[in-house]
Amino acid sequence: MEDAAPFMQQALALARQAVGLSEPNPRVGCVIVAADGQRVLGQGHTQRAGEAHAEIMALRDAASAGHAVAGATAYVTLEPCAHHGRTGPCCDALVRAGIARVVASLADPNPLVAGQGFSRLRAAGVEVLTGPGAVESRELNIGFFSRMVRGTPWLRMKIAASLDGKTALDNGASQWITSEAARADGHAWRARAGVVLTGIGTLLEDNPRLDVRLAPAPRQPDAVVVDSRLQTPPDAAIFTAGRQIVVYAAVDDSPRRSVLEARGAAVVCLPAADGKVDLAAMLRDLAQREVNEVHVEAGHQLNGSLIREGLVDELLVYLAPKLVGQGRQMAHFGPLADLGGAVSFEFLSSGRVGPDLRLLARIPGRDRF
Repeated sequence: MEDAAPFMQQALALARQAVGLSEPNPRVGCVIVAADGQRVLGQGHTQRAGEAHAEIMALRDAASAGHAVAGATAYVTLEPCAHHGRTGPCCDALVRAGIARVVASLADPNPLVAGQGFSRLRAAGVEVLTGPGAVESRELNIGFFSRMVRGTPWLRMKIAASLDGKTALDNGASQWITSEAARADGHAWRARAGVVLTGIGTLLEDNPRLDVRLAPAPRQPDAVVVDSRLQTPPDAAIFTAGRQIVVYAAVDDSPRRSVLEARGAAVVCLPAADGKVDLAAMLRDLAQREVNEVHVEAGHQLNGSLIREGLVDELLVYLAPKLVGQGRQMAHFGPLADLGGAVSFEFLSSGRVGPDLRLLARIPGRDRF
């Protein structure tokens, strides 16, 4: 067969265009190549939930150009679906179109698919090959794989800090430690998440909107507040039109709950033994709400709790080239008895964003699920 790499890289580039658009569906790209192995007949990526998947978009693209796809090869970054969800099975559409071969990056972890798409293609006489682009496709859909396999979203904690690790002054002032370029980059990471999560302390101090304003966003992520005692003000800036607000509490205060529900929020009571919100149960609930990625922008207390409970998968840290001295730290937990108890990460990438440094770090082995 022809070298799959160029066409799969093209399909992966298409899949990246679905970031922030296809939630809660995976980000998938598809390129249909003629039997001669040279001509691209059609291409596309997954659209909004309930709309066409990548394979359907590619078939439509080929049809609009007047190309017949019988005998062609479809390069797709994830196994074509085999179930009736919001849309019909893509594997059946490929068979009906006369596709002769499917080259897929990897199998879909969704139990409703999980190899069934490949099986139905093979049963219809379609050749199926897997492997090209597997690492890139899985990384692009790390949250979807996490939700399907672990039953929890992928949790990424964003922190903006000074070079000496302070996120705010002792009086809480934090605007702005990092540059406008770093803030815009952080909004691009917000855009790829299903929800942006914060704590009641940050909400009361800063009244953040937790939306995407400084980067392109085909959809706004929903907002989540960890609020043990239901102190969220009904006029908080997070209550913007067109997105869901979920407030997790440890007490079921009916009057306060009613006020927030009247503002359109979903209030979920998940008390832990210490009287605070059960954070692990919260993540399981978010998975039930079809959230793939959680983007945390919170204060040192909630950051510390999430780290202490082992719920953080990845850190996105922006370091400004300045020293603050006394101030609030990135995360409050401990004290540790010895350095052997430190929470270890491995760096995935580093680079300049304006005058600041961006670090992406992950718990070793956390993505092996």
